[in-house]
Amino acid sequence: MRSSNPVMTQLPKSQEANGYGFSQQQAAYDQNGQPYAQGYTQQGYAQPGFGQPGFGHQGSVQQGAQQFYAQQGFEQNMPAQSYGQPMADDRPITIDDVVTKTGITLAVIVAFALITFGVGLMNPGVALVLSVVGAIGGLIAVLVSSFGKKFDSAAVTLTYAVFEGLFVGGFTFAIGLSVGPEIGSLVFQAVVGTIGVFMGMLFVYKTGAIRVTPKFTRILTGALIGVLVLAIGNLLLFLFTGMSPLRDGGPIAIVFSLVCILIAALSFLTDFDTADKLVRMGAPSKMAWGCALGLAVTLVWLYTEILRLLSYFARD
Repeated sequence: MRSSNPVMTQLPKSQEANGYGFSQQQAAYDQNGQPYAQGYTQQGYAQPGFGQPGFGHQGSVQQGAQQFYAQQGFEQNMPAQSYGQPMADDRPITIDDVVTKTGITLAVIVAFALITFGVGLMNPGVALVLSVVGAIGGLIAVLVSSFGKKFDSAAVTLTYAVFEGLFVGGFTFAIGLSVGPEIGSLVFQAVVGTIGVFMGMLFVYKTGAIRVTPKFTRILTGALIGVLVLAIGNLLLFLFTGMSPLRDGGPIAIVFSLVCILIAALSFLTDFDTADKLVRMGAPSKMAWGCALGLAVTLVWLYTEILRLLSYFARD
């Protein structure tokens, strides 16, 4: 299933691109939670007999292959590298890996956001510059992860977190300039709202109330493209005329923010689906960094849209 998130969209493809060679079948698990290897193929070669218990992970592919060939009467002098060794270097990903890496990524974002906000209290101009730098740097990091095949890179994800922290801190400070002392209350409400939406969509995904189907993903992707086009058009209109109907706090701006919040919320479903599939495919644990980046992108977008919407009403 393709995710509408630009980062998550590329994650499943990276299994083959990086030579891990996992198939799309779900891995089976024994009673101790250890995955069998029935869903794996290495370097594109089918491995008959690997569905047996005991031939799960951490280098047992070679052992399973040798047993199969022995059963068929062949010699067991296969070269050590003939079936690849990615599984010997990295254990399969778990939900705990995704949660941990996402938590680390968000912690870095929050830390640098607080630093940038603090800088703004002393020098507003510097904070606004840092916000622009963070927005550009974060975009570049996402592009590197998506198109540079760096989904499993902790460095890319944490670099994104640093830049995005600068952006979030500067953005929050800029909102504070327009609403004054109420900014503290608005930030608290935005954070609670973001967490609430995240938990709510996780519940929706786990219960299957909304299923992530190809049609759902196509519609959501189309909506994301539409929002992006409108946002770029609004930016160009502001640069040339000074008008910003989608961000001026009027009725159209309120509706646009509500639409963005809805799309961001639904994007969590495709993010969860991608992470879930990676776990069931037995992808390497370092792929959790890619999941963390994708979830962080959606969380930051949701937070900024909620805070912006709240600021419209605080100005009245």
